[in-house]
Amino acid sequence: MKSFVVHKGLVAPMDRENVDTDAIIPKQFLKSIRKTGFGQNLFDEWRYLDPGYPGQDPASRKPNPDFVLNQARYKGASILLARKNFGCGSSREHAPWALDQYGFRAVIAPSFADIFFNNCFKNGLLPIVLPESQVSRLFDQVHAFPGYELTIDLERQVIVAPQGEELPFEVQAFRRYCLLNGFDDVGLTLRHAKKIQEFEAHRLATKPWLAHTL
Repeated sequence: MKSFVVHKGLVAPMDRENVDTDAIIPKQFLKSIRKTGFGQNLFDEWRYLDPGYPGQDPASRKPNPDFVLNQARYKGASILLARKNFGCGSSREHAPWALDQYGFRAVIAPSFADIFFNNCFKNGLLPIVLPESQVSRLFDQVHAFPGYELTIDLERQVIVAPQGEELPFEVQAFRRYCLLNGFDDVGLTLRHAKKIQEFEAHRLATKPWLAHTL
């Protein structure tokens, strides 16, 4: 998993409440047994005018010119600004996968659905909760200033606006530790790889018959 320490990026405004996981990555794209390739279908039903299905060439699609991520000023955005209850609906882990693989490193919103919120941390995506008034002010600034960027400093737990204003945010200490170091659940376990190997070697030496047990 990619670590997250300090990230500066262009902000894209998703000015909708209650964006659910089926909108983030529609159900027809969940058939893949791989963990990659979901970015091209992020917000598929909103990004395109034609129906989407697995295996399509994105170059053959008809983009919706009115959708925010298809607008030139937001090309390359890596911070998503959203409204309340982002990520509601079914508990698909594919939603943070799609956001991450599209290029987003963080999502800022007044509130998130619990399961989506937890899945973000497990996949290197930082969900940041700010008061609704601060989020609304950020929306105003993003709309007013093309090329609007924010700097997110996870070590200091602040968002730095272009004019230098700092917006503090809270992250639970263990989640912060994992993101700063790029540890998912597997990575956390592999910190103890030497001890695991020593245990397995000792078990094999003292109970060799276990190696032949089905």
